[in-house]
Amino acid sequence: MLCWPLFSAGYRGAILAAITPGVNIIRMLLIGSGIWKDEATVKSMSRYGNYRELLKGPLYYAITVTLACVVYWRTSPIGIAALCNLCAGDGLADVVGRRLGRKKLPYNRNKSVAGSVAMATADFLSSVGYMYYFSYFGYIQEGWGMILRFLVVSLASALVESLPISTELDDNLTVSLTSIFIGSLIF
Repeated sequence: MLCWPLFSAGYRGAILAAITPGVNIIRMLLIGSGIWKDEATVKSMSRYGNYRELLKGPLYYAITVTLACVVYWRTSPIGIAALCNLCAGDGLADVVGRRLGRKKLPYNRNKSVAGSVAMATADFLSSVGYMYYFSYFGYIQEGWGMILRFLVVSLASALVESLPISTELDDNLTVSLTSIFIGSLIF
C-alpha cells in the first residue's frame, strides 16, 4: 500500500499493482501442490517445512493482497483495514505473543493476551496511519468517524484471530474475511 500512490489512477494502476501478489498466488499453488520444487520458499513461508502449508496461510495472504489491489484500490478504507490487519496486526501478534505471551487466553491456550493486544493496537495504528497517508494524496477523506470505524474493525479482527477457529482454518483467512465483512458493514 505504501507504493500505491506511485501507480496511475484508475483500473490500470490497480491491475499493475496486483500483478506481483497475483504471481505469488500462482507460485504458492505450484509449490504447494508439489508441481514446482523450491525448498528455500517452503522453508521461509512454512512453520513446519511442509510444502502443503503454502496452500493455506501464504496463499490466503497473497489472495488478500491481490484482491485489495483490484477491488479496494486506494479509495476504500476496507482495503486499508484488511491489509493493515493482516500485515501489521497479525504479524506483530505472532512476534509479541511468542516473546511476551506468558498469560494465555482462557478460551484459546494457543493465543496470548499480549499477542491479541499487540494485534489490535498494530491493526488500529497502521490503519489510521494509512488513512492519513491516503488522505494526503486525496484518495480518502480522514475523520474521527473513520478512526472509530478502524477501531471497531481492529478489535473485531483481533477477537476473531484469538478464537480457536482461526487456528483450525488459518488466521490469514479469518482475519482477512473479518476485516472485509465488518468493514463492509460499517464503512
